[in-house]
Amino acid sequence: MQTHSSLQSNWLRSYYFTRAAFSMIWIAAAILLAGQPRAVAFLLVLYPLWDALANLIDARVNGGLQANPSQTLNVAVSTVTALAVVIAISNSTYAVLAVFGAWAILSGLLQLYTGVRRWRTNGAQWVMILSGAQSALAGGFMISQSFGAAAPTILDIVPYAGFGAFYFLLSSIWLVVAAFRKAHA
Repeated sequence: MQTHSSLQSNWLRSYYFTRAAFSMIWIAAAILLAGQPRAVAFLLVLYPLWDALANLIDARVNGGLQANPSQTLNVAVSTVTALAVVIAISNSTYAVLAVFGAWAILSGLLQLYTGVRRWRTNGAQWVMILSGAQSALAGGFMISQSFGAAAPTILDIVPYAGFGAFYFLLSSIWLVVAAFRKAHA
């Protein structure tokens, strides 16, 4: 029979791997469809909506929205971001990048908090903490780019998604290694 800790670790491994896989697929689609405005608009709205859904599911699996305030707030922030992206798309690519930058800062700080909170019960959360911090920094960079002369494209968001995929995959692998060590200790 698996313990609560073991079930939680299994969930997080699957969750982190699924998040990494989604990001990799999104990146491939962004690169392949970069010249198609409607597809780009869809992808730009889809990315924060996926984040909202993923946080919602994860919070529910881990005791509900009330027990996970940082993820509850992240669901709201990501949903509002998707709506802001819809509005920004009709304005300019500069506005879209600024919205993504603000979202990266907020969601990164919330992810950092979630990682710190989970460290107490699950350990092996240093990757998520680092990812949250880097997301916040990347958000600042995206906002500064949104004031630049060169018109931003979806390809300016791809590196952000790439680092997210890397960190989620690394987190999943790290939890596999931690479980292996625990089982063989």
